[in-house]
Amino acid sequence: MRILPGVSDLTAPYWRAARQHRLDIQRCRACGRLQHPPGPSCPRCHSSELEWSTMSGRGEIYSFTVVHHPVHPVTAGHLPYVVALVELEEGPRLVANVRRCPVEAVRVGMPVSVCFEDLGEEIALPQFEPAGPPG
Repeated sequence: MRILPGVSDLTAPYWRAARQHRLDIQRCRACGRLQHPPGPSCPRCHSSELEWSTMSGRGEIYSFTVVHHPVHPVTAGHLPYVVALVELEEGPRLVANVRRCPVEAVRVGMPVSVCFEDLGEEIALPQFEPAGPPG
């Protein structure tokens, strides 16, 4: 069992893309800025002309923490786990788990690529895994 993310009208396109194992991020049509999390307008130029663009899914760990204490009863069986701030090669940063890697091998600057955990028919959760051999 997992804690499912909330889906709103604003975030629905993000989650629809994730169900198809695509990482889509909002892009401002006026100035080109990419933004995550999604918003109703561009924080740079304030335009409400936003579209969704598919990212490469490649990036690197900008920062991370290792969680050793369950923050919710459903996470107790998954300890320890890594929560990372991943900087995509296109620029935006996302918070996600790092999977398929020993926690002691995770490091700042480590290349990662997106992977998806299917949580039923409605939600696929974007996460990241090492892009090459861990270490």
